[in-house]
Amino acid sequence: MLKGIETALGFIAALILAALLTVVLVSVCLRYFFNTGFVGAEDFGIWLHVALISIGAPLSFNSALAMRLDAFVRLLPARLLPATQVLADVFTVLAAMILLFGGSEIMAMLGGISPTLGVPEWIRFGFLGVGGVLILTVLLLERVAGGRALPVLTSLGLGTALYLGIPEIFIDSELPPSLFLGLAAALGLVLAAPLAHAFLAAAYVAIAFGSSLPEPAIVSSTVTGMSKFLLLAIPFFLLAGGLLTSSGVARQLVRFAASMVGHRRAGLAQTTLLTSVLFSGASGSSVANAAFGASTFQPELVKHGYPPAQAGAIIAATSVLDNVIPPSIAFLILATATNLSVGSLLVGGFFAGGLMAICLAFAIHLSVRGQVALPRASGRERWQAAISAIPAFGLGIIVVVGIRIGIVTTTEAAALAALYTIILAVWGRVGAGSLLASFRQAATESAAIGLLIGTAGPFAFLLAVDNVSGLVSDFVTMLGGSALSVIILSNVILLVVGLVLDIGAAILLFGPILLPAAVAVGIDPIHFGVIIVVNLMIHGLTPPLGMLVFVVSGVTRIPASALFRAVVPYLLALLVSLAILCAWAIIF
Repeated sequence: MLKGIETALGFIAALILAALLTVVLVSVCLRYFFNTGFVGAEDFGIWLHVALISIGAPLSFNSALAMRLDAFVRLLPARLLPATQVLADVFTVLAAMILLFGGSEIMAMLGGISPTLGVPEWIRFGFLGVGGVLILTVLLLERVAGGRALPVLTSLGLGTALYLGIPEIFIDSELPPSLFLGLAAALGLVLAAPLAHAFLAAAYVAIAFGSSLPEPAIVSSTVTGMSKFLLLAIPFFLLAGGLLTSSGVARQLVRFAASMVGHRRAGLAQTTLLTSVLFSGASGSSVANAAFGASTFQPELVKHGYPPAQAGAIIAATSVLDNVIPPSIAFLILATATNLSVGSLLVGGFFAGGLMAICLAFAIHLSVRGQVALPRASGRERWQAAISAIPAFGLGIIVVVGIRIGIVTTTEAAALAALYTIILAVWGRVGAGSLLASFRQAATESAAIGLLIGTAGPFAFLLAVDNVSGLVSDFVTMLGGSALSVIILSNVILLVVGLVLDIGAAILLFGPILLPAAVAVGIDPIHFGVIIVVNLMIHGLTPPLGMLVFVVSGVTRIPASALFRAVVPYLLALLVSLAILCAWAIIF
């Protein structure tokens, strides 16, 4: 039954993504070729995106996309693990009930018809209600299938008791409700609950401490957070990256990179780095590049004499570049949270990514010893490799040039990139099954990211109500109110929160808090936004979360602890690049 439900949800999510892509592409064609359009295209796309998140979110429940922080749980004695899983599932049960009943309450309260779509407004909130039912169903079936029927019933009972009891409790405290929300979310993280579920449940717990967000407002804020047209670019970029790999075009990038730098010292490692730089213009996802590099380069690096842990560390470190060099999903999330210009952030990402790549190249050159370089490619071989890689370069041109010049919006550029890679996949004779799998994977990944963005909305709202941004600004003033003090404080905060928070959550929560303080002391907001993303991306390599390290570990079966030790030289190189960016922001 569980497998059947997941298969059906995956198919429906893939269809919704296909419909979403069609809506945006048709809108672009009508505008540019016929100087017209159809009313409600943007709203229709947003509604489809909310539906995609609601249908696809349960599919990532047990994957890395659930963003569970299990580092603390792994330190516990084995006898305590069942209890921690029960408590973690309580967060999921509570989150599912909030979506279900909170969405139902809004549906009953909300009237009116969408002026652009001509359908009742409550439908959009009903999607999340359906999502709550699906999350609860998948949780129950997975636990029963794993022989944990009694524990999951215990979680269900505890979650139900909390859901019914919290609105009846009022704890008078002079401390801000956002503090208790943060503590509840931190408890969920420590117990390895899915990050989005921890955020949602924590927002509900804060009601008992005087939160100004009742249950319907929590759901409404969640829907509002994910109802932005810019966010539609995320599933399209993920789809483009997946299709680029399945079509074989990504391997042409590898061939081109090898022809350019493979003959140098640590040539195969430098090829891995250059491929990451080139692939960054296609996938926009560090996780996607880490998985691709681990399956493509790891065997070759080991075959050429690299220690397995060092080979995996190089792959993980170079994958950091994908969320810095455009197109970058991290910059899309930052633009959503702070209203900064996407085009300007992408240009800043080019310079930052180039600097990081140079620092990594030096670190690889100094750290790799005794490996045999690849044969030097002839001029003819380089020319042939460059020609074969042109289709992949075309994707980067569509995205970056189209956005920067202003020909298309970010979402439209992402849709055109997805269409371009679909054509490449069909040209490369990729089967219908592989195409469907790519759509399903992109839909699932974007649903997990979208749910996280939405559930961070109530958290961000309470932080704003409690004037946390003002408190940070006041603290900076106490430190002297200089650009140097803001840079140091911001980096310390980001380096700490990045240890335990996913990059998307950290951007959504701390970007709007830190940016006003930076602007107040004269730091360029775009440059500061780039620093935020670079700082947080480095945490893909740091324990305990270290998402990129765990992705490489999962593909290569190398223990994560060995990878964390081997990645230190490359982590230091990235920190050097961050320091240079910070110095540039202060001096100029």
